[in-house]
Amino acid sequence: MLIHYIQSAMHLAVYEILEDKQYYGEIPGFDGVWAQAPALEACREELQSALEDWLVLGLRMGHKLPVVDGIQLIPAEAYSG
Repeated sequence: MLIHYIQSAMHLAVYEILEDKQYYGEIPGFDGVWAQAPALEACREELQSALEDWLVLGLRMGHKLPVVDGIQLIPAEAYSG
């Protein structure tokens, strides 16, 4: 389930090329999850790593995480906030 969640979230990613020719990527709805790299594939890899770190922290802290592709990682009644 977690792998499907990550893959589905990565399909939501948007990328752009900055003025300095670096690639920038982010996932809408995942505040603070972004990456920048000189090549698109490197940007994708960094973005996935940032997403994974963000999810681990969110799960440990009990944060409300976005529902992606119908997957809710923490049941709504389990949220502490």
